[in-house]
Amino acid sequence: MTTQKVLNFGPGPAKIPEPVLKKAQDELLNYNNTGMSIMELSHRSKEFENLINKAQRDLRTLLNIPNNYKILFMQGGGHTQFSAVVYNLLAAKKRKQFDNNTMKGEINPPLDYLVTGSWSAKAAAEAKKLYNNVNIVLDVKKLRGSYGSIPPREEWKLSGPNAAYVYYCDNETVNGVEFNYVPEIEPSVPLVCDMSSNILSRKVDISKFGLIYAGAQKNIGPAGVTIVIVREDLLTRLEISDSKLPAIPSMLDYKVMAENNSLYNTPPMFSIYVASLVFEWLLENGGIEEIEKINSIKAAKLYDCINKSKIYKSPVEESVRSRMNVPFRIQPEELEKEFLKGADELGMLQLKGHRSVGGIRASIYNAVPLEAVETLIQYMQEFERKHSQ
Repeated sequence: MTTQKVLNFGPGPAKIPEPVLKKAQDELLNYNNTGMSIMELSHRSKEFENLINKAQRDLRTLLNIPNNYKILFMQGGGHTQFSAVVYNLLAAKKRKQFDNNTMKGEINPPLDYLVTGSWSAKAAAEAKKLYNNVNIVLDVKKLRGSYGSIPPREEWKLSGPNAAYVYYCDNETVNGVEFNYVPEIEPSVPLVCDMSSNILSRKVDISKFGLIYAGAQKNIGPAGVTIVIVREDLLTRLEISDSKLPAIPSMLDYKVMAENNSLYNTPPMFSIYVASLVFEWLLENGGIEEIEKINSIKAAKLYDCINKSKIYKSPVEESVRSRMNVPFRIQPEELEKEFLKGADELGMLQLKGHRSVGGIRASIYNAVPLEAVETLIQYMQEFERKHSQ
């Protein structure tokens, strides 16, 4: 057993607030005086129903989620949502066409995807497996040679009002690219957003979106649950014989999940429980407004260190640098192994960049305290001084 205090900069599974872990530890054998662990309770029990309802209320308070949005707790992570989005929002589009009597022959609405990094690229690729009319609004790697920027809207190729939805990833965990605005699109087209790695890190106007989803393991809690925030008008059960669309699998059906309060089957109970503790922790510490201030300070300090350095370089344009995931390279690159080895020895863990891009990546999510970032910066400065002599 190690007694060394470690600083966890992992991109996901990521650090969970220490007070949350301690409370989970205290309640592990006896949740809410039931005499059982939360992992042993029935998901049909009143105790768990109360827990999941409170989790929804707290998340609604944190993000100021309007009443016409449902909050779902689903399984399968972001990869499963790649498919669920296609099934559900195509069905919603077809239902709207049917209700408006605009279905004439074979109507094949496009699905619009902004590809700004590895995760949105995977989402678009999955959509192409399921549907034959996927429009790539922009592919930054093809346009610029690599991910690290977001081209101006003049270079986008949106489909307009015929699209079933427009999809983008708000924060690209691998590439360190984050939107600092909500894309403007046709008001009648639902905006779909993957917020897996920056949800709860800053204020967001939920009403601008048709659907938001977020895997928990980056900024919410342990892996196993995915939060889905979906506008009620997009919940539909398509029953049109000539739609040429496959039925939505029950486990991917947002309407089924909403009607059953996310309890259609046994949900990932422990993950939901810890997520609920994270929501409580945020509310007790000033909510989104306060954590956004702290996140801005952490990111500003780390990027300032990189900007002033002669050996550290950011691959991301300054205007779209992520506040959650900070990738950087060291020149010469041969020093990166030494940097990571030294960091590990000092207890600063999981700083290695994603295998697809290499380099260094510091993930500084909500649960990573300012002191940890300052310790990393101190090490970076000492490492640079050592190799500048």
